Amino acid sequence: MTRRPLIGVSTYLESGARWGIWELDAALLPAGYPRLVQRSGGLAAMLPPDAPAHAAAAVARLDGLVIAGGPDVEPARYGAERQPRTGPPALARDAWELALIDAALAAGLPLLGICRGMQLLNVALGGTLVQHIDGHARVPGAFGRHPVRPVPGTRYAAAAPEKTSVPTYHHQAVDRLGDGLLPSAHALDGTVEAIEPTLSAPWTLGVQWHPEMGDDLRVMRALINAAT
Repeated sequence: MTRRPLIGVSTYLESGARWGIWELDAALLPAGYPRLVQRSGGLAAMLPPDAPAHAAAAVARLDGLVIAGGPDVEPARYGAERQPRTGPPALARDAWELALIDAALAAGLPLLGICRGMQLLNVALGGTLVQHIDGHARVPGAFGRHPVRPVPGTRYAAAAPEKTSVPTYHHQAVDRLGDGLLPSAHALDGTVEAIEPTLSAPWTLGVQWHPEMGDDLRVMRALINAAT
């Protein structure tokens, strides 16, 4: 039997979540994330916020890491003042996920950042974010779609070489790229939709869209292949 790689996925930590008769604090992850890992050939493990000092130990037990989507990154993390349309901070999650990214990069662990995860990857490497753009989250609470174009010669282009319609929901984007990062896909309006380091670096990719909300497994399968 082929060994299925263990893929850690970061999670929300929310107060007052409701299910059945219960209303309790909960570590939450939309089911699309573990389902995408499983459909792509991996085993999914949830990584709720923890002390950043434990990130290296968590990464050491994984074959790959996914930093999931979620709330806006605290602007102070990239040296900016909060703007009016930036959402409330998730300070514990920022600290934990940035520590996970740092540990994964140091260990050469295959890493995929999704939406917020891509933005955090950029911030972790010294980049900045645009705090609001229009047109990429048109209906509150509903995913839209738009095409992205790969940059030839990149990891993303190797996985998905043609223009592809992707599920999207975000109002922030990459501004200045972090150290060693290159754009590997763009929206038609020029927004950077994927980032990655040079091909000589360990497998790392950030995508601005939400592959867990669609049927295209290629991005996650690329992570699984790198983790196998």
